[in-house]
Amino acid sequence: MMLNVPGHRELRKIVVLNPKGGSGKTTLAINLAGYLASRQRPVALMDCDPQGSSTRWLEKRPSHYPAIHGIVAYTTSMVTTRSWQLRVPHDIRYLVIDTPAAVPAQELVDFTRGAHAILVPVLPSNIDVHAVSRLVAHLLLTAKVSRRMGRLGVIANRVRENTLAYRKLMLFLDCLSIPVVGVLRDSQNYVRSAEEGLSIHEMVPSRVTKDLTRWQPLIGWLEQKLETSLTARDLHHPILQPLPGPVVPFRKARIKP
Repeated sequence: MMLNVPGHRELRKIVVLNPKGGSGKTTLAINLAGYLASRQRPVALMDCDPQGSSTRWLEKRPSHYPAIHGIVAYTTSMVTTRSWQLRVPHDIRYLVIDTPAAVPAQELVDFTRGAHAILVPVLPSNIDVHAVSRLVAHLLLTAKVSRRMGRLGVIANRVRENTLAYRKLMLFLDCLSIPVVGVLRDSQNYVRSAEEGLSIHEMVPSRVTKDLTRWQPLIGWLEQKLETSLTARDLHHPILQPLPGPVVPFRKARIKP
């Protein structure tokens, strides 16, 4: 999937990635979009997942809440160009991308290129840990996401503390040398808010106090990345624009008489 997103030059892109279904990727994406909307920031939510869960969430969203512009990217249109279909309105300044599961390694860069923040949710299970370890390797080696730029963050999702699975997950994440920017609870409040077309940040605060507390480190990290200007490395496409390597002088082979 080639993802060329036309939009304002000051557009800030947040990408939510996970190769495995059921990791809470869409839940994270809609709550990120809801957070930005609740702060009166012009935001769009791009749904690249064929399941269309983000799009259905937007359809449930009450009209009296701050608007979130929806972009359906998982289908193609016979009457409009792909570029027009993915177009972000000029007044939008924030874009949250809900990616599909099982993105091929060579296509990861289409999502990560130009991203201010790349978030990877992971569940406390052996299967999920294995899938995320492969994803991080592909992000670093194939998509060439730079550790130094600090755009990549991992989120421990749906965790129950004081369990063996949680302790194993945190030990694994520590070994990745990728910052754990959030630890989110296994909470039914996410289900309730999604059913109403809302985010956790738009619920009655007294009902979601514990969940909002868990979001504070993630929001702090995210706000910092959104205010950090993109560099040439962030915009680099390693496949279409390979970095120049050292010039190796050509030597003619000497043929013995």
